[in-house]
Amino acid sequence: MGRQLARRLNIPFVDSDHAIENRLGCSIREYFEREGEARFRDVEAEMIDELSQRAKGVLSTGGGSVLRPENRERLHARGQVFYLRSTPEEVFRRLRHDQNRPLLQVADPLGRLRELFELRDPIYRESAHYVIETGRPTVATLVNMIVTQLELAGQLDAITGHKPASATPSPASPAV
Repeated sequence: MGRQLARRLNIPFVDSDHAIENRLGCSIREYFEREGEARFRDVEAEMIDELSQRAKGVLSTGGGSVLRPENRERLHARGQVFYLRSTPEEVFRRLRHDQNRPLLQVADPLGRLRELFELRDPIYRESAHYVIETGRPTVATLVNMIVTQLELAGQLDAITGHKPASATPSPASPAV
């Protein structure tokens, strides 16, 4: 989703989890298993601090990144934060076969997602400038929703330095 938003806005895209893996030279899951969650969160905080200081771009972060107050503060102060809110059931449907999510490698991943949602939803809401209920729209629809929110808030030019194509889908790329 973030990659498509960045493409639409013609600005750089960075996934903090991929940047962390590149720096560590191993997967997050391997590092998590070897070093533990606390040490991973230290590395994650360093990376978010570094990446959030860049002038322009879309930064996609991992689900636990806002657990640390310093990450929430940095992200909120340095950019426009969108919480793409999904129910635990929707997340489970998308991730049920993903073996690279350390916190979901448990006997009851849906139960774990419900626990994480209960804990994290208020933190995500506190961190976000905007909350978008995702449901099951297409990526194009979500991108349009975000661009529209930025336009309505008068933030689009500050983020991009230019105006992108209209948030209204063209006949060649209908939003379903």
